[in-house]
Amino acid sequence: MFGALHEMLLMHERKLTLCSTLEDIADSLPEQVERLTCLTVASALLPLLHHAHHLEETIIFPAYDALPDATKAAGTTQRLRIEHVEDECFADELTEILFKIGREGEVANAEMFGFMLRGFFEGTRRHIAFESEHIAPIVRAAFAKAPREI
Repeated sequence: MFGALHEMLLMHERKLTLCSTLEDIADSLPEQVERLTCLTVASALLPLLHHAHHLEETIIFPAYDALPDATKAAGTTQRLRIEHVEDECFADELTEILFKIGREGEVANAEMFGFMLRGFFEGTRRHIAFESEHIAPIVRAAFAKAPREI
């Protein structure tokens, strides 16, 4: 379990780095967008989310859900799973636009795209903060106390 928690935290760092790059893109709109950066982010975004979400949904969340009710908030992992679906749908739209900008060099609607980017990276940062500050410590502490029971 500690290996899975460590991997989740590494995925968080990678997603935060990607969020910083998305913020840089948003700040560079409309005329100073680097096409190669858009292509690089577009190639990395969905695979990173898929990997991180799979890890969380198959290992971390089941461990959290197995804990006694007194140690966790009801419905937490269900809400996080819903956020994962929403994030992947949002990332799919961003990826399409990033690829288009990377190939063509033009931003059709810079204001709308900047708003989309900021909505995505701000939501992702909040999601990561919750998992890092709430889920990971509770699972880590419970597993350290009774690793065979989880």
